[in-house]
Amino acid sequence: MLGQREPPHSRATMILGLYGGMALLAVLISAGRGDPDIYRLDEARPTWWLALSLVIGFVLAVAVVVASRVAVARTAWAQTMHRDFRAMLGDVPAREIFLLAVASSIGEELLFRGALGPWLGLVPQAVLFAALHVGPKRRHLVWTGWALGMGLAFGAMSEAVGDLGGAILAHFVINFANLHFIVRVALPAPIAQRS
Repeated sequence: MLGQREPPHSRATMILGLYGGMALLAVLISAGRGDPDIYRLDEARPTWWLALSLVIGFVLAVAVVVASRVAVARTAWAQTMHRDFRAMLGDVPAREIFLLAVASSIGEELLFRGALGPWLGLVPQAVLFAALHVGPKRRHLVWTGWALGMGLAFGAMSEAVGDLGGAILAHFVINFANLHFIVRVALPAPIAQRS
């Protein structure tokens, strides 16, 4: 009808569009390089290496999630980051948290570790990954530094085991657990802001 506006795209649609676009870009980059399998970085590795990759990825994810919780419990900068991201995210339903964790882990790992890592190398792909995680304020550079470390860790793990399984699993667990924690746990205001 004339005069009626289309409803805005849902957050889920935007999530799928963004990370689906990353995955498509990864496939195009790999195809342009003549890489037949973006997921498996080393065709010579036996299939049982996938299980090792998943175990390493899960252990890494648990360590990062625990480190995140410790940082939020003990440091002012992590508490500030938690409050900032909670304010930016707003109320996110559990299904959208799950969708965001799945889409980001697959899209980002295919692009950065699957397509860019073998082409550009470990450090450049991690720097580009960190650049994607630059926050709106200077104090969010800690998050950018954390993303740089994760890009290096995911890239090194992928190179070592020869596939992206562990990196995708680790990325999913970290994003799912941390997003759920940020959205569901409200921290008290800093003492200086209480009256």
